[in-house]
Amino acid sequence: MGKLKYSIIIPTLNEEKLLPSLLESLYDVKRMNHRSLEIIVSDGGSCDCTLELAEKFSDKLLKHTNGNIRTISSGRARGAEESSGDILIFINADVRIDLGKLLQIVEEKFLTSNYAALTTKVKVFPEEELRSDKYMATFLNGYFRFLNFLGMGMGRGECQVIRKSTYNKVGGYRKDLHAGEDFELFTRIRRQGKVLFISDFVVYESPRRYRKWGYFRIMRAWFLNSSASLFFKRSFSKSWELIR
Repeated sequence: MGKLKYSIIIPTLNEEKLLPSLLESLYDVKRMNHRSLEIIVSDGGSCDCTLELAEKFSDKLLKHTNGNIRTISSGRARGAEESSGDILIFINADVRIDLGKLLQIVEEKFLTSNYAALTTKVKVFPEEELRSDKYMATFLNGYFRFLNFLGMGMGRGECQVIRKSTYNKVGGYRKDLHAGEDFELFTRIRRQGKVLFISDFVVYESPRRYRKWGYFRIMRAWFLNSSASLFFKRSFSKSWELIR
């Protein structure tokens, strides 16, 4: 058996503001690390400087130039199709992540187990965190951890770690879903095994959507999309509003 390889897959769409810092941090780990890593940026049709910025630090840049905007789900799926890693790590473009620590956790707690997938806690950027963000993060992280404890399978798209063999076995992300693709995938993965929720590791995300929509609207959208994908095999939302 050859050396284990990781594929880090990032779907993008007009992410020139936040993508560079994420890619630089990932590239630094790749450059200094003994592990085999590939960074894949799967673009959905950006019209800003995302592609130019991604070329500097990505191993594979998947462009979409036919004029139609790809869904985030199709971006994740295409990244997986073009990956060569044994372990797929899906993250969003607007996050901050300690990749070195995550890889250590994966090797110590995930690869040595029978878990089918791994996910983590999510909080907003510390310097932008409001009291309401703290309350909601505590509730949401506790709720998602509880769902996995019950065996429902839940992993937010901010960070999903999956064995490629498992990903292929369940058929991967559904490209037709505009939202709720992260939850929908994990409901299928859960049939293959349990989901490991890491409570002592945090992925930080931009609060931009919370600031524009508010938590009530976001929670409503999450509930409707997850319910629609679970019971009707489709997303409730016909599109996912771009907030940059």
